[in-house]
Amino acid sequence: MKTGINVEEIFAKNVFTMGKMKDYLPEAVFLEVKRVIDFGGELSLAAADVVARAMKEWAMENGATHYTHWFQPLTGITAEKHDSFVTHPDAEGRMLMEFSGKELIKGEPDASSFPSGGLRATFEARGYTAWDITSPAFLKEAASGVFLCIPTAFCSYTGEALDKKTPLLRSMEAISTQALRIVRLFGNYQASKVVPLVGAEQEYFLVEKEKYMKRPDLIFAGRTLFGAPAPKGQEMDDHYFGVIRERVGAYMKDLNEELWKMGVTAKTQHNEAAPAQHELAPIYETANIAVDHNQIVMETMKRIAVRHDLRCLLHEKPFAGVNGSGKHNNWSLGTDTGINLLDPGETPNENFQFLLVMACVIKAVDTHADLLRQSASDVGNDHRLGANEAPPAIISVFLGEQLEDVVRQLVETGEAMTCKAGGKLMTGVSTLPDLVKDATDRNRTSPFAFTGNKFEFRMAGSADSVASPNTTLNAIVAEAFCEAADILEAAPDFEAAMHGLIEQYFCEHQRIIFNGNGYSEEWVKEAARRGLPNLATMVEAVETLTFDKAVRLFERFGIYTKAELVANQEILYETYAKTINIEARTMIDMAAKQLIPAIIKYTGFLATTINQITNAGASPKVQQRLLNNIQDKLEIMQKAMEHLEDLERVAITITDRKEQAYFYKEQVTVAMEELRVPADELEMLVDRELWPLPTYADLMYEI
Repeated sequence: MKTGINVEEIFAKNVFTMGKMKDYLPEAVFLEVKRVIDFGGELSLAAADVVARAMKEWAMENGATHYTHWFQPLTGITAEKHDSFVTHPDAEGRMLMEFSGKELIKGEPDASSFPSGGLRATFEARGYTAWDITSPAFLKEAASGVFLCIPTAFCSYTGEALDKKTPLLRSMEAISTQALRIVRLFGNYQASKVVPLVGAEQEYFLVEKEKYMKRPDLIFAGRTLFGAPAPKGQEMDDHYFGVIRERVGAYMKDLNEELWKMGVTAKTQHNEAAPAQHELAPIYETANIAVDHNQIVMETMKRIAVRHDLRCLLHEKPFAGVNGSGKHNNWSLGTDTGINLLDPGETPNENFQFLLVMACVIKAVDTHADLLRQSASDVGNDHRLGANEAPPAIISVFLGEQLEDVVRQLVETGEAMTCKAGGKLMTGVSTLPDLVKDATDRNRTSPFAFTGNKFEFRMAGSADSVASPNTTLNAIVAEAFCEAADILEAAPDFEAAMHGLIEQYFCEHQRIIFNGNGYSEEWVKEAARRGLPNLATMVEAVETLTFDKAVRLFERFGIYTKAELVANQEILYETYAKTINIEARTMIDMAAKQLIPAIIKYTGFLATTINQITNAGASPKVQQRLLNNIQDKLEIMQKAMEHLEDLERVAITITDRKEQAYFYKEQVTVAMEELRVPADELEMLVDRELWPLPTYADLMYEI
């Protein structure tokens, strides 16, 4: 019996692809749409009407009754408001289904209900969604039915960006413009644009729904705020790449099928390092489509988990003591003629376009290391970065042995005459082939690692949108390209100027290059000696958004205005404070209503047992020692809970967003840890039958 999925048949079944457009649209309209996608510009209203009718016809043929402008507000997740295609019935009472070009191009959600960081007052409600013609519309199949999703940008009535997509699209135009200046200098006049390409790997945890519903911390905070370690964690390294369990495999099968239908190129699936942790990786795509698809991946992961009586956890650190989840953002640059600007070729020391591009990237990352760190900041990531499972909070660049040697030669002598080759790996087994070795190893401790023809930015958090890291990467590299192009275009001798600039950039910015162990304490000290920023937490990183150099960068290329940067900063401070507030209140609620009552019940049982043993003429030494130990820890826990309550009352009265965020970081999170320690110790002492929460062993091993 055939049970497999025909991927070729279902792939992009629910996407209004260019192929479907060609089938549904008149040739002239199709060519107009293609021209706007390829070269920019505005679609005429007449053409938009034709596209809208075709899109509606296709969507209805596939069961859709509603459409939505699908956008990405500054909440970090997506938003959608569903409108049906129905209009007024005709004279004979028949329902008419319509969808106009105006409805396709523009929507008007209530902007006052989304974070704006002060850009909009509560009474100023109007906001606009604008169709992103470069990201294809798709159908989403849910319990509410089938509906058409139109990817859009979201801005205020006065034009400020209120979303993640608008700055990303602006940054893509900026880097394309500046990168084209570089490739033109090397004689490439065929390319008409340069596109940032992204592949976002996604890590996640799966837990049983029944156990999840018994954990208020997972429900409200997305992570366990209490929990003693399981007897076995990840120390045996047996989960990583291990055999996928049947129930998880069934989930992955359904997940892949749903993603393939929506045009997401789900490529790789495997068990990750921690028990109950897994990963999905796609193939490269244009940056804005990759960002859209990663949002679809996260939404679909959660939706499919419900079907399997599971829950998908995307928090960066749902369980203490085992690896958390990240999102490796693989970033590269390619021309529309198919040339990867980060492909070194066989002899990178002789590939001067590559060396110039690489030198510009190194310069960009060194100049704006603080901004790049900020782009990966979210509350959950504070638990993960620098914890020997993810890159440190210090930005550095890994180039590998081959390129590091090329850079060394350039810095020392001004030219690179040789290039290390990979060679062969001799297996020593007659029936196994000898393997061609890459010219360099990989470094999993590096936050920004060159991996052959791309950079892997490993700091992004699993629950976060990858729009911010890619917007920042595009912006900082666009600036470096622009400054290089300004010099080289004006140089009387391009060859000499180009060689000199490559050498200069590598000399001036070599401090950011580090190929060693990013987890080591020695690197922290060495990074400080080099003058590299170490922004350990989200709230420390947020202020970099409004540094003068950041404002100059973003305003120069029209990516953010200063007002938008200030607004984003306010939102991030507010988000941090609100998140910790929810976590603290959840801890207090769980401690007061679940944990302490259970502990008291057990101490009552012990006291009764002690009396019974004493009355029987025996010595209850063990029981008494256990009771005293529990009672001591219970008193500590009670005091810690009361202290946390006191701090919470103070925190919510602070009106300055930055001050409030720092208070939560420096006071409340410390008090939360002080409450957790005795609670976790008590979990190890109290009768399991009386403990009210599923344990780590229950959550991570029973799927």
